[in-house]
Order: sequence, then structure tokens, then C-alpha cells
Amino acid sequence: MSAQIEKIALFIDGANLYATAKSLGFDIDYKRLLREFQSRGYLVRAFYYTAVIEDQEYSSIRPLIDWLDYNGYTVVTKATKEFVDQAGRRKVKGNMDIELAVDAMEIAPYIDQMVLFSGDGDFTRLVEAMQRRGVRVIVVSTISTQPAMVADELRRQADQFVDILELQSKIGRDPNERPMREPREMREPRDAAARHTPQFLQRSPTSQRVEVEDEFEDE
Repeated sequence: MSAQIEKIALFIDGANLYATAKSLGFDIDYKRLLREFQSRGYLVRAFYYTAVIEDQEYSSIRPLIDWLDYNGYTVVTKATKEFVDQAGRRKVKGNMDIELAVDAMEIAPYIDQMVLFSGDGDFTRLVEAMQRRGVRVIVVSTISTQPAMVADELRRQADQFVDILELQSKIGRDPNERPMREPREMREPRDAAARHTPQFLQRSPTSQRVEVEDEFEDE
């Protein structure tokens, strides 16, 4: 009797994965990533989540989003929200946790394995809920940076933790290939205190200082 082919779904926290790979000094080849997990079972869906600034005339992350959308990924986006803090600094925020969690719960009855590309500790309860529904959860992030990019509670809750360095040879971009132009919105800020938060949420320079709300501060 042949072994059952596992049904897999990928959930990629775009900003978190970008920051993780960048901190390790390599770029993700999304075509290779898709092929790698297609080889491991029946890939039901590959979700990619990112926030976008919709009122910009041009967003340099748009070519990446369009490429993913045409090449096997289910891209989920939403507009960022702007607010002014007590110090009068303008900030923008674009957290995709709810969207990812809702999609995961909806697809849970149809998959055997969830692969979560994120180190965000806020997903710990989601992982627990998926496990109660019989889904095996693999978390992909890294403990090879200082500090680690994955929250300890998320790593402990997962059925399996995979350090993304173990996948670099399979999903990393060939350094000899011409890299896709790095989206300006996803470049890391110069401020060392916010070095793990990509700047894909920043607006064009204005007279007011714009800060990105740190999506990873609770990890």
C-alpha cells in the first residue's frame, strides 16, 4: 500500500521572512522555494502576506507581488494605516496577523501540514489551534542571529522548527544570477534599534518624521 501524500500549505509572513533572510545575508528565490515544497507533498496553497501603501503612485514592491501572483502564490495584501503618536511623529502600520490566522483556520480541514515562515510569537496560539485540528506545524525562521529572529514560545509550540539556514541551498537565490531589484519599501532602516523591521511601510519623505511601527517588537 502506497504511503499517503501529505497535503501542505505555506504561510509566508513577507516582511518577517525578508528580514530573516536579509539578516543572514542571502535572498529568497521564490521559484525555488515553491518547487522545494512541491517536491515534499501535494502543495494545496502557498500564501504570501504583505502590507502595501496604496496611495503611492508607484510601489517598488509591486513587481514582486505581481510576479508571485502569476507564479503559483496566493498573495494577500492590505493597505497600511497611518497614525500620529504622542510625540507628534507620524507612523504607518501594516500587520497581517489576522489575515494569516483566518486563512489558516479556514484551510485547516484540507491540509496535513502547515509551514509557517515567520518567527512572530503572536502566532503561537494559532499554531496551537491548528495542532488541535490535527495539522502538523513546521515553523521556519532562525536562531542563528543575535538576537534570534524566532520567539522562543513559537519555536517550542511548533511540531518542528527548521532554521532557514538549513534551507538556504534549496531556496536561496544563486549569487551568480542577476538579483531582482530590491524593493525600496523592504530595505532595512538605518536605526539599529529597528534593524529587524524592513522599511516597506515607509512613505515618501515629508516635513514630518515618519516611523514604522515595529511588527516584531513582541517576539
